[in-house]
Amino acid sequence: MSLQVGVTAWEFGTKGKAVDLAKQGEIAEALGFNSFWLPESHFAGPSSIPAPLMLLATIAARTKTIRLGSTSYLLPIRHPIQAAEEVAVLDRLSNGRVILGIGRGFQDDIFIGFDVPVKDKRKLLKENLGIMIRAWQGEPIAMGKAPILLAPLPVQKPYPRIWVAAFGPLALKQAGTLGLPYIASPRESMSVLSENYTAHRHHVINAGHSPVTTIPVMRTIFISTRPALIKQVHNTLDTQSEAVDEWAIVGDEAFVADKLAEYQDALGLNYLIARGRIPGIESSDQIASHEALAKLTMSSRQS
Repeated sequence: MSLQVGVTAWEFGTKGKAVDLAKQGEIAEALGFNSFWLPESHFAGPSSIPAPLMLLATIAARTKTIRLGSTSYLLPIRHPIQAAEEVAVLDRLSNGRVILGIGRGFQDDIFIGFDVPVKDKRKLLKENLGIMIRAWQGEPIAMGKAPILLAPLPVQKPYPRIWVAAFGPLALKQAGTLGLPYIASPRESMSVLSENYTAHRHHVINAGHSPVTTIPVMRTIFISTRPALIKQVHNTLDTQSEAVDEWAIVGDEAFVADKLAEYQDALGLNYLIARGRIPGIESSDQIASHEALAKLTMSSRQS
């Protein structure tokens, strides 16, 4: 089974310096990864990424082929027309390389800070997305003396690829009802993911959509042949969450290959988003791990 592989930024402690993130995008492209992903976060100190599309625009200017993804672009806190314009501009800057992962958000501080009622976030995601899709397809936004149309329009037609970050049964139902691929929590176990994908398929079919063929899974992955380094990574991840082996894949190439095969067999995984950002791990070791992952998955795509 063909497996596409993307990576998230592995260093976020850059205080928003675009040159640091752009360098990571260049490395990811040189290694042959399909996509490079940034999350969105607010009010989290120096590691905050409140405007991921602006940073992805810098990466677009420094790369040529790698796709540019947002793991959760928060629609409820944005005006839909302004959001549609910004996505369209990024899609044109990158010549059609955007994968727009959208989300509702789950931290109350975000909604308090933007003066958005928490109870409205699900409704706002659906309404705003509908407005954006219609605008991207060239439908009038409103009527003035003449129809008011979005410009420029995205390169991708009818609009950029859209995935939905879905954490919890109601969000999962919404993603399925929209007929869109969903990005699960990076810390859900394989058994939970299996239940979620079954439920997602059910919601997609019940809503009358064609089956969703993109099955993305986000996992923390680290590859090394150095036992001491593997132990260090395990110990570090253990401090973040229990049952680390349920959401992280850490080991040598053979171990990681076997685990990815399990995910493909159990879930139909065909799009892996590999996370780095492991505290205390040198950037050179993370890049070496990504290089090993790129070689491993490239060989599987060619076999």
